[in-house]
Amino acid sequence: MAGDALEVNNQTRMPLGAPYWNLWTASGLSNLADGVFKIALPLLAIQFTQSPTLIAGLSFVATLPWLLFTLTAGALADRLDRRRLMLTANTARAVLPALLVAVILFDLGSIWVLYVTALLVGVAETLYDTSAQSIMPQVVHRDQLSRANGRLYAVELTTNQFIGPPLGGFLVAAGVIGGFLVPAALWLAAVGALFLVRGNFRIEREQKTTLRHDIAEGLRYLYNQKILRTLAVMTGTFNFASSAAFALFVLFAVGPASAMQLSEVGFGILLTTSALGAFLGSFIAEWAERLLGRSKSLALTILGGSFFVGAPALTDNPYILGFVFFVGGALVMLWNVITVSLRQRITPDRLLGRVNSAYRLLAWGTMPLGAAAGGLIAQVAGLQAMFGIMGVLTLALLALMPILSDKAIDAADIEA
Repeated sequence: MAGDALEVNNQTRMPLGAPYWNLWTASGLSNLADGVFKIALPLLAIQFTQSPTLIAGLSFVATLPWLLFTLTAGALADRLDRRRLMLTANTARAVLPALLVAVILFDLGSIWVLYVTALLVGVAETLYDTSAQSIMPQVVHRDQLSRANGRLYAVELTTNQFIGPPLGGFLVAAGVIGGFLVPAALWLAAVGALFLVRGNFRIEREQKTTLRHDIAEGLRYLYNQKILRTLAVMTGTFNFASSAAFALFVLFAVGPASAMQLSEVGFGILLTTSALGAFLGSFIAEWAERLLGRSKSLALTILGGSFFVGAPALTDNPYILGFVFFVGGALVMLWNVITVSLRQRITPDRLLGRVNSAYRLLAWGTMPLGAAAGGLIAQVAGLQAMFGIMGVLTLALLALMPILSDKAIDAADIEA
């Protein structure tokens, strides 16, 4: 037993290796392109229409593939070479904005062209992200997954949320074409980084099956794996609550009639505290997991998450909320690193793409429902009551923690 523990510690301290860092570079470039593109697209859209419905529809169309295509993407990630799928997806994402630029130059642009572009880029993103999360156990040792995922989340957060959006705004202000040529070039550069990740990342299949059979097998595995099923339900519940709260937080925070009376700039700074906390959390997650254990770490994130969602029910002080958002962002990242790494350890490689996609469908599919529910509750009971209800809903997840004891998690890990 002592020898096994020593071997695990040695594996954990080993360098992550060149293939991982090439994958890390590709992820950073891809997320920087995402950050630029998601700002450039609506800024171009308002040149074609001022309809709030049509502008909101652009965001809906961009995220629709996560509901309609995610299970298929997972099945493909388990059938085909995952690196080649990522190469194909990023090549498509490089071509689509370049084609949009050509459409603009020939004066053929319209809001409907942007809808088609957003939908196709969303499909490619679904395929890329599912494959990227599934390829990780093939790139690093399973005992290095927490560190590898933490570093990966750090670069994704920095490029997608800190650098990409302001860069996108600057590029569009300088000329709308630059807002699409730059992400096209970045996605193409990510393709170059992926070419440096050598090896075969296709899972060998014992028998031919239909796509429908493959999807059903992934859903059954998630349903029958009690630890992963519980984590998916808990993540979906938290995303429901946080989507409800933050979809309407702008009404609580911005403007002279709001409770906080912040300016737009102040609102942006307040939200940045959460991103800063998440950035810190990506680096301390592995340490916290070792110090506290996985079960206590997850319980701590639920406790912190309840304040993260529900704090506006208790105070409108921006400094207190900024601190709560900072700590909450760090704890949400701790949850992400632990749960994603555990899912990658527990799930057999041949099923990982399908389980990842089924998990995300359950965990992320609640977000639009939460936003709608938050609006209804706030309309009836008021904003602060809605924040309080969502905070209590998050806190109630502690009732499921007995299922996620360290003993149960370790047993599932060993069985894998």
